[in-house]
Parts: sequence; C-alpha cells; structure tokens
Amino acid sequence: MATSATAPGPVRAAGLAAEEAAGRLRRVGPNVLPSSRPPAIWRLLARQLTHFFALLLWAAAVLAVIAGMPELGVAIAVVVLVNGVFAFVQEYRADRAADRLRDLMPAAATVRRDGHRLTVAAADLVPDDLVLLEAGDRISADLAVVEAHAIAVDESMLTGESVPRRVTVDERLFAGTYLVEGAASAIVVATGQQTRLAGIAELTRGATRPPSPLAVRLNRVVKVVAAVAVAVGAVFLGTAMLLGAEPIVAFLLAIGVTVALVPEGLLPTVTLSLAWGARRMAGRNALVRRLDSVETLGSVTFICTDKTGTLTRNEMSAVEVWTALGAATVRGVGYQPTGQIDTPAANRDAVADLAYAAVRASSGRLSRRDGQWQPHGDPMEVALHVLALRAGVDVSARERWEPATAIYPFDSRRLRYATVVADTLYVKGAPEAVLSRCPAPPPDAAAVARRMAGRGLRVLAVATRRGPGLGAGPERDERELELLGLVGLADPPRPDVGQAVTVCRTAGIRLAIVTGDHAGTAGAIAEQVGLLGPDRIVVEGRDLPADDAALADLLEHDGVVVARARPEDKLRITRALQARGHVVAMTGDGVNDAPALRQADIGIAMGASGSDVAREAADLVLLDDHFATIVTAVELGRATFTNIRRFLTYHLTDNVAELAPFLAWALTGGAFPLAIGVLQILALDIGTDILPALALGAEPPNARTLAGRARTGQLIDGAVLRRVFGILGPAEVLASLGAFTAVLLAGGWRWAASPDAGLLAAASGAAFTAIVLGQLANAFACRSAVRPAWRIDPRRNPLLLGAVAVELVLLGVFLTVPPLPGLLDGDLPTALGWLLAATAVPTVLLSDAAAKRARRADARP
Repeated sequence: MATSATAPGPVRAAGLAAEEAAGRLRRVGPNVLPSSRPPAIWRLLARQLTHFFALLLWAAAVLAVIAGMPELGVAIAVVVLVNGVFAFVQEYRADRAADRLRDLMPAAATVRRDGHRLTVAAADLVPDDLVLLEAGDRISADLAVVEAHAIAVDESMLTGESVPRRVTVDERLFAGTYLVEGAASAIVVATGQQTRLAGIAELTRGATRPPSPLAVRLNRVVKVVAAVAVAVGAVFLGTAMLLGAEPIVAFLLAIGVTVALVPEGLLPTVTLSLAWGARRMAGRNALVRRLDSVETLGSVTFICTDKTGTLTRNEMSAVEVWTALGAATVRGVGYQPTGQIDTPAANRDAVADLAYAAVRASSGRLSRRDGQWQPHGDPMEVALHVLALRAGVDVSARERWEPATAIYPFDSRRLRYATVVADTLYVKGAPEAVLSRCPAPPPDAAAVARRMAGRGLRVLAVATRRGPGLGAGPERDERELELLGLVGLADPPRPDVGQAVTVCRTAGIRLAIVTGDHAGTAGAIAEQVGLLGPDRIVVEGRDLPADDAALADLLEHDGVVVARARPEDKLRITRALQARGHVVAMTGDGVNDAPALRQADIGIAMGASGSDVAREAADLVLLDDHFATIVTAVELGRATFTNIRRFLTYHLTDNVAELAPFLAWALTGGAFPLAIGVLQILALDIGTDILPALALGAEPPNARTLAGRARTGQLIDGAVLRRVFGILGPAEVLASLGAFTAVLLAGGWRWAASPDAGLLAAASGAAFTAIVLGQLANAFACRSAVRPAWRIDPRRNPLLLGAVAVELVLLGVFLTVPPLPGLLDGDLPTALGWLLAATAVPTVLLSDAAAKRARRADARP
C-alpha cells in the first residue's frame, strides 16, 4: 500500500520525550472537555414544587386544613408532590446532554514517545504528541495528519455529512470522530477545551429551551381560575357576614368555597393526558422524553429536517449505469444484493465489467453475517459491491486468486482511487478527474455525467488500463485510461416522505432542510419529495445572511434548503425562527446537532442512527428515523392540545353548575336555600369529575386534526367561554336548580322560608344527581366542537364509556352508602327529583346540538 510522499521528520517520528510531555500536561491541563457544575438537585426539585400552579395548590391545601378538611389538604399535597417529582426527573435527565459529549472522548490513545509506541490515557495527550491511528479508532484530540495510508474519517457526528471524508497529509482530524479506513500518524494541535468538540459542548450548554406553549397557556388559565376562586370566596364571605353569620363561620365557609373552586384535578388530568399521548406516540415509534413536548408538537409551525436517514434511507445505492453501449437502470432495496438491472442485452457484459472494475478500485465491501448483509467501509463503495452482485459478478472469488499488487488511495488532489491487479489497473473517481486521463473518451460522457449530477446523483467514472509495467506509481500508471462508463449513486428518499410533506403543507407547517450534506444532493432530494419551495432556494451555511432578521426572511420562504450547515448555523436558524413567533421542531442525529436540538421548541433526535448526545439533548426520539413519524407525532400532539381544550371545557362547565347555587344563595340574600354544599362540590371535583375528563384527554385524532394551521392561541378562548357560560353551563344549571326548586316546592317550601332538614337533603340530592348526570352528558358533548354527541361513534373512545359507568356507580355510592349521605348533606331524591334530574341529559345534549347547528348556519355564505 502506498503512503504519502511527505513523511514526518526525525523529531516527529520519535514523538515527544516523556519528560517534555509531562511538563506540557502540567501547563495546559488534561485533555478533557470542560464541564460546568450542574444545579443542585434540591434546587431543581424546589423549582418544580414552587411554580405558580404548585403554589396555588399548596395554598389550597393549607386553607383546606384551616377549614377543617385535613383529608383534602393531604390529597392536594400528594398531587403537588407526585407531579413535582415526575417533572424533576424529566428535567434532570434532559439537562445532562452536554455532559454526554464527554463520553465521545476515548479512554486511551496510542502515541509514540521517546521513539517507543505506547498506550496512554487520552486525558494525558498534549500538543505536539504523535498519535498513531488505525481503522476503527476514535480520535481523541484535534490532529494534523503527517502520514496517511488511505484513510477515511466518519465526521457525520460533527458535520452532518453522510459520506466519510478522505483525508490526506496536512489536513485536520477532529476529536470525537472515527477513522473508518486506513492508518495514519498525526500531531496533536488542540486538546481539551480548545477542540472543536469542546466548542460544540459550549454551544449546547449555552442553548436554553424556551418554556413550552402548554406551560405558558396553563399558567394563564390557572391565574384566571385562581382569581375567580378568590373573588367568589370574598363575595361569599361578605354575603355570609351581611346575613348575620359569625365571622369565623363565614370565614371558614368562604375558605371552603375557594378551595372547592381551585382546580385540584386539573394538574393530574393534564399530566395523564400528556402521558396518554406519549404512550400513543411510543406505539408509533416516537419516544417522548419530556411530557409537555407532547402538546408542543401539536403547536409546531416550522420543521427543520435533516436529510440523511430522515428523508432518505441512509443506504447508498447505484441507481444508474452508463456505458458506451447504452444506459442501465438498477432496481433493488438497500444493501440487499438481489435486484434487477434493466438494460439492453448488448450492454449487460459492459455493465458487469464496469461493476467489477469499480469494486476492485474500492475497499468497501458487503458481507453476510448471522443471516444479515452488513456493510463495511465507505457506503458508496459498498453500493458498488452491491451493484456487482446484482450484475452477477462474484468479486470475492476473483479477489482470492487475483490479489491487488498496488493501491493508490483517493486523495483530494487526484480525486481518484486506483488498484493494480496483475497487468490491469482499475480506476474510479470524479468524472472530471478520470475523463481527463482518457485519451479518447466517448464524446457524450461528460454531458451524461452532468445530467446525472443535475438529478442529485453522486457520479463516479470507472476506467481501466492493461499492459505490463504497472505499479510504478499513480502519476505513471493513471494515464491513457479506457473509460468503462459512469455510475450514478443515490441515497433514495423513503417512500412515504412525499405524502408526509404534503400533509405538513395541508397542516400549515412550513418546512426546511438543514443538513451538512452537499447542496446539489440536498436540493435534489428536496425536489424529489416535493419539499423544495417554488422559489427553489438552496443555500450553503457559509452564504446565510449575517443579520438574524434577514435570515428569518429567507427561511420564511417555505421549502428552503440549507446545505453544509454548521452547528452555529443550526442554532442561528432556530433562534431566528423563534424570534418570528414560530414553534420550531429541529431534527438531528449528530453531536453537531445538539445545540440546536436543545434550543428548539421541539428537538427531535434519530433513535436508530443518532448519537447519545443528540438523544440526550432532544425532546423526542424517532425510533425508526422516519420523517413521516414526525408528522404522526405532530398529529397526536394536536389531538392532545384539542383534548386539553375538551376537558377544560368540561371542567369549566361543571364549575358553572357548582358555582351557580352559591351565587343564587348570595344574590337572594339567603332567601333561596343553598342547593349543594362545599363537600358535595369536592365530591364532584375529585370523585365524579376526574375520570370523564381523563377519558376526554384520550380522545383519538380525527380526519380534521391536521387540516389547517395549528392552534397557537389560548387554551381558553372566546369559543370555549361561549360554550361554557352561554350553552353547556346554563343547561346544567337549569337542570340542577330546576330539580332542586321543584322538590322543595313539592314538599311545601315557600320563598325565604327555612326548609325542613329532610326536605332540603332530598332536594340537595336531586341537585347533586342532576349535576352528575349533566356531567355525563357534558362529557359526550365535549367530544366535538362542531358535531352533536349522537353523530360521534362512542366506540372510538371506550375509555369514556368506562368512565361514565364508574361515574354512575359513584353517584349511587355518594347517595346511599353511609356515612356519605350525611357527610355530604344530600339524600336520595324523591321520584320527582329523579325524574327532573334525569332531564339534565337531554337538556345538555339538545342545547349543545342546537348551538352547533346555529354556528354551522351562520358559517354558510
């Protein structure tokens, strides 16, 4: 095997002296990535237990104890603690992304010191150390190559480039990358915090994930609900004292009303709804690492996707072959050697000869192990081996009895790779580098190569030379070549990507490709899958506008392709889009992607091919690396957001029914008896209310979920408030207070009189029953904002059917099982009470259906 003409000098060949290395280590420090001290665990936990919602619930727990309801106080405290610990665990795991970068540094390195080859700890490397590398080694510092033997480096984790880079003398190697072919000697030029990898680690630590849209919206909802609860409690306190109640009694009753109106069930309902969405996503190959990311996915307005492995298969394939006798189309899947070559019969032997020559001028091979075909080496060279197998050429057998006698590895100057076998030279390389060495190439060869490249194919020219005297070196051997033909290779797009791109556009989601790959290849893939926008903007990272506003303007053109993107570019792109109000999803698989993944609203890492660093920095991990899986996750995220609006509508409607009796009592100055008490409200909130709300949180997506832009407004908007306070709430109030009043009147009660205790308990039981039955109907009404309940198949959400059944059982328990009726101040309703309470179901459903029909009529032109 030939080596470079430049060899290390005598000082470098011997390496550093051990004493000199030790002195430098003391001066520059160990070769480790810098690490910042993480926040104290207790601080992270305290943050989850002291945000606004948690403080509200802590206050409610304390007030419940003061009001003589210690059991409720303990229950609320448990809710806060469980949710806080769960959120703490998620954040603690997510914040370890930068630390995982240190795992990319190998534990040991092979060096030459004092003229001897020895293994030292990678942390002990110092500048000017001579490092010896072999295929498979992970590079432990930034190096300058001084001797190269056909080396290729996998830098995809740093650059995003899917094809290993051929490296020659005086070029750089970077810490954290792999040597996939050949052997080399290299001088250390940077260690520790001076390496390129350390720079990316610093970017990752500096990137801060913005608060999720759900967190922002929920904070607003909680503040509004808290203000309402406090205001109602104050009104209740004032009214009770005006009616002559003792101050301490009025105060305790006011506290009870306030605590009852605090949404104790909201936090677990939201958490379990997100957990249910996460479970569904996991079943569709999308693993959620942060629960609030489930809803954030539904809010995504811009997806920046990688190319290799996400839009494409990440398997190079030879798809076209051209010889002087004609063209051939190659069909097959991935690295499976079975396939078909469509070409005229007269061209088949020429294609086989070209394929054999291309493999002999390569080192990458395909082998079968444990029943599976495994690639080894450069993916392009493996694809050439697959081409030969599909053409019926047994390369392995011929290699055994015709071994190579000389190899001229690829370098950036020659752009060719050549092998001498007996009296034959086999050459492959860039078309311009090979055609220039052919005295009489076919006249249309260059034009064919340009057309192939224009379609985004990686094009290789293959040639040969026969005769004696070969092996004298590349300059003498690589001349007077005979062109065998051209090969076009591609990493084909996944078959479902085009449809997924169309769905994104229907959903109002803008797209961009941000990749480390070549601009031509990325642009061609974007065009093939329909992602490239009408303006056909393909730009390299180095040409991006320096001004962030101008960068955002560029990206606002849907379907932009950014090639050769660096980690800094991805981070700038993310921040520029966020500054425009976009909820950004950024995909990535490498170390270079970690800063942008952490900064994005949704960082999406590849699970099958990605690095641990990318997965640790991400919010979502695609187990199959498919772009279509992102779209599925977005659909489930939107469904989760809609479900949260559903159960918020449900919660607020029931709160209206629970609040109305207190308002009626207060507004009449006590002339109208209190229909339900504080403990009955708590029984409704914690007993009968939660399960249907949780079931609404599991409502599956429908055909309209991805129709139109994502909802980026509030969880509670004008539409929700109109349904709650104008339709559903009043319907429940009408049924419950109507049943309560009718039972009182039938029992002989007159206005402003104090009803008999037994009569009041029966009437209160009727009101309580009406509210529970109204809840039941309300749950079905809230399944859709546009269709009546009977137009939606109940079997689509079996959880809701089970929740309603449990709700009815709980109603019977609260009314009949001692000591609950006495504790709740409610008894079994009379026959009239049962009959009128039952009207809550048709009252709620018909009112809801009439309102929906009226809205549809108003929407017609």
